Amino acid sequence: MVSARILIIEDDRTLNDQMSSLLRKRGFLITQKLNGEEGLHTALTQCFDLILLDVLLPGKNGLAVLNNIRNVRSTPVMMITACDAEQERIEGFRKGADDYLPKPFNFTEMILRIDALLRRSIHFTKQNNTPSQITLPALSLDRIKQQAQYLDSNIELTPIQFKLLWVLAENQHEILSKAFLYQCVLGRPFSRYDRSLDMHISRVRKKLVDAGMPSERLSTLHGKGYQFV
Repeated sequence: MVSARILIIEDDRTLNDQMSSLLRKRGFLITQKLNGEEGLHTALTQCFDLILLDVLLPGKNGLAVLNNIRNVRSTPVMMITACDAEQERIEGFRKGADDYLPKPFNFTEMILRIDALLRRSIHFTKQNNTPSQITLPALSLDRIKQQAQYLDSNIELTPIQFKLLWVLAENQHEILSKAFLYQCVLGRPFSRYDRSLDMHISRVRKKLVDAGMPSERLSTLHGKGYQFV
């Protein structure tokens, strides 16, 4: 993980430099961009393990950049938002963000969130102590290739969305609580104020329904959790 490649797209040069300096000291390979257009071009023409993406950017805002990235790549993206920008965070999750970091943030928290996200995304693709494929009626998942297919349609999922669907499919017919999914998929304790899991579930369900799956196969059981049948 120490050689992971991180792209920082943040227009505040001082903050960008501070984040870059701290991450370089930890051994990460850092690329810096100060506006949305250049950041998007770099994200699409080079390979990164993680992108730190500010929402308020000159040229092209972060949500537009994220939307363009998700049309092509599944690189994990951590959005950087204002502390009270709840709607921006919700919209970011809808567009495929994997996590968010509210400003002003503590650099220790930033490092912990980055480490956790890289562990989930990189380690999950490399682990080999679990089956590499799951095949259910109409749905097939390939963990090594990070590919999901429903009927004849390929489903483009972010690493977090793929892991969420994998866990649900692996435990087909079981009701999985929010607390369990937060720990197993997102790697953090459940908080009733944190809606990130709901956003990921909604995004996965929409993509599967668009591919032809009946929406009731991925059901929300209020007060209990989620179930894939």
